[in-house]
Amino acid sequence: MIEVLVGRIGKPHGIRGFVTVEARTDEPDRRFAQGSVLRTQPPKGSAYAAKRLTVEGARWHGQVLQVAFEEIADRNEAEAARGTLLFADVPADESPDDPDEFYDHQLVGLAAFDEDGRELGTVKALVHGGAQDLLTIRTPDRRDALVPFVKALVPVVDLAEKKVVIADRPGLVTPFADDTEDDTEEGEQ
Repeated sequence: MIEVLVGRIGKPHGIRGFVTVEARTDEPDRRFAQGSVLRTQPPKGSAYAAKRLTVEGARWHGQVLQVAFEEIADRNEAEAARGTLLFADVPADESPDDPDEFYDHQLVGLAAFDEDGRELGTVKALVHGGAQDLLTIRTPDRRDALVPFVKALVPVVDLAEKKVVIADRPGLVTPFADDTEDDTEEGEQ
């Protein structure tokens, strides 16, 4: 079993402990089914102490997922849990139903190439951002470059070949020509 990030607790909804959840999965009805147990990771500096939360119920209010957890009884507890990341246990050989969705562990370690086949580095991590996820690419010169994990910039993810293709642009993974020249001049002095 591996842990997969499936959501982040948002603001409280009502007085009975419901919270909004920013789903980080294409299978929210499955991951937030009644009885599901999720591991928690509160934000840094938070006093929230629950290590696991059990889904009591979930409902959709328009496009917003609202979840009640057995361990969150009221609005105060819901407010304390705000920002907490939620992780589900999944079998290591399981893949998401959507062919364009990947688990973090499937991406970490993949070789990164540009569209011409030049090696750019290795996928070091996946950063879950508010607007979008970012691939962290460790370059051969040991820099970390962040690449928005969107189809336009990462058109190919080939798990069988253990590689990703990045539509690289100067300044994305490859430094601007000016930056490379400045580094060379500084090193020669």
